[in-house]
Amino acid sequence: MRSGFVSLVGRPNVGKSSLVNAACGRKVTIVSDKPQTTRTRVRGVVHRTDAQIVFVDTPGLHKPVTELGRRVNGTAIESIGEVDITGLVIDATQTFGGGDRFVAAKLDMAKSVVIVNKIDVAGRAKVMRQLGALAELDALAYFPVSARTGEGVAVLLDWLAARLPDGEPCFPPEIVRETPDTQWVADLVREQLLAHMREEVPYSIATRVTEYEWPRVRCEIVVERESQKGMVIGKGGHVLRDVGMAVRAQLAEGAYLELHVVVDEDWQHRRDRIERLGY
Repeated sequence: MRSGFVSLVGRPNVGKSSLVNAACGRKVTIVSDKPQTTRTRVRGVVHRTDAQIVFVDTPGLHKPVTELGRRVNGTAIESIGEVDITGLVIDATQTFGGGDRFVAAKLDMAKSVVIVNKIDVAGRAKVMRQLGALAELDALAYFPVSARTGEGVAVLLDWLAARLPDGEPCFPPEIVRETPDTQWVADLVREQLLAHMREEVPYSIATRVTEYEWPRVRCEIVVERESQKGMVIGKGGHVLRDVGMAVRAQLAEGAYLELHVVVDEDWQHRRDRIERLGY
């Protein structure tokens, strides 16, 4: 039996979270088409007869402009030295450039794999050009995959499973998502807000569960401006209503979810506020 940890790192919006979900065969981390959705490390567990692969989904590495950005960058970088294998995830639809090289410079590429995601969108010719450009990284291996369709994911899993160290499983077979239930609900609320809100608002939103006595759950939505509070609530409360319905549909039957919006001015720039929110 082999068992170990695989960290996925890369720029924002390259599909790391979608790839973890595809590998695990179920949703273990939230996804969005907006960059910087992931703010903390999230672990998803793949159970096989020959191995247990623990994926670590990390925040996208970027040039930070806020204290929150610096904090999530640090979270991603810390994960690199704490795992058995690191996978650099690249977007097949985007030209390989400075942002990807910035991330690659943080890794020991001779011991890392390159995972080229979104091949279903890029097309074969563009994927081949991308792989040719990526050869300069001198990585341990290269894998073209599609997290959306699943193409190439099984091949990647086979390769990873064969290269993990011998050892007992880290998690029992019933565990696929390590995230605590309180964080999971808060993440689901933020995921739905990302889907509903305009571009300038999502990055100013944080969520945290303040009360959890199942089936009653109270989740606080934090924004930076009074004007943003009205946008999150929506006319007649329609945004909160739609968000709540979408989240409850993903929870166990009977869940009673309370959503409350509060203003904490400039929380992204204040270290104490960031720590209080669990980032």
